[in-house]
Amino acid sequence: MSENVGTPTNSHENKLIMSAVSTTPAAPTTPPPPLEKVPVDAILIVSFGGPEGMDDVMPFLENVLRGKNVPHERMLEVAEHYRQFDGISPINEQCRQLIDAIRKECVRRELSLPIYWGNRNWHPMLTDTLQKMANDGRKRAISFFTSMFSCYSGCRQYRENIAASQSAVGDSAPFVEKVRKGFNHPGFIAAQKDCLEQALAQLPEEVRAETTVLFTAHSIPKIMADNSRYEEQLRESARLVCKAAGHGPWELVFQSRSGPPQQPWLEPDVCDRIEQLHTERNIQHVIIQPLGFVSDHMEVLFDLDHEAADLCKEKGIQMVRAATVGLHPKFVSMIVDLIEERLEPDTARPYLGSYGASHDLCPGNCCLYPQTGRRPG
Repeated sequence: MSENVGTPTNSHENKLIMSAVSTTPAAPTTPPPPLEKVPVDAILIVSFGGPEGMDDVMPFLENVLRGKNVPHERMLEVAEHYRQFDGISPINEQCRQLIDAIRKECVRRELSLPIYWGNRNWHPMLTDTLQKMANDGRKRAISFFTSMFSCYSGCRQYRENIAASQSAVGDSAPFVEKVRKGFNHPGFIAAQKDCLEQALAQLPEEVRAETTVLFTAHSIPKIMADNSRYEEQLRESARLVCKAAGHGPWELVFQSRSGPPQQPWLEPDVCDRIEQLHTERNIQHVIIQPLGFVSDHMEVLFDLDHEAADLCKEKGIQMVRAATVGLHPKFVSMIVDLIEERLEPDTARPYLGSYGASHDLCPGNCCLYPQTGRRPG
């Protein structure tokens, strides 16, 4: 099947407010006025958050792991990862830089909307941000989550976070809609293609075509993956990136699992797969591309640049770690494209491949995580 660039419209979704579909926590219950009478007056960037000093590390990790079945020993182990970087995760500073780049792109397009930023796990926290938006008189925002693939932790949980924050702020909290996932958007694929080509250029020319690209993403519990299109979207994105770059061998692997050993998570682990490839095929070169991460935060720095790199050095493998899309102009432009789609219902919704454009308004059974007891609202 040939690749197509689709441009369908989805105007009925643009007339609906996005809210969490779980019944706990609930979104504000005050009936909203007709949306056509409430203009969008803000952009909200929603991210994971990260510590910015050693004093932040344990409170941050307690926020991340609250209610999760993660052994305490694993939390202490992760805390040691942060200690190697003086307790500073780069994710917050990268969010600041991304917001600045988005603001500049909005100015270039004459899109005049203030940009707010709220995190799930560390300051600025979402509730504080929504309170500030309410204090500023903001009524309706379009949000972009710094997670490009659909799963509970990458989408639904953020929607629940927003709903909980709206409840905490009360009736003055702004309505919040979200943009669609851009895993197959031409801008995202083009940015990832550039990252791959830059990585390939660091290898000897005669070995590039045969070098396997290991696309990595954060592992999640298998039961979470089974209730989302996470793995499917990752494979489609990886396929599109390699097709765009004209490159052949690639695999999808995972990293950074944190659950108990008896709980199945997505595999193979990136380091396990490197070991296998070395044993089975005596590979001498490998590219690791963190497809599932938009910036070089702690999982990338420790799990890839430290653990995977050390393993490759031990095995005599030349490893090239491809860059994350970060501030790539095509990625930044894509974010603003997705926002403009929500502002203008008849705007084209481009995508690559046959998967189609992802939805804006999530259905009730989207990205469930049954272990939490959450069910459609």
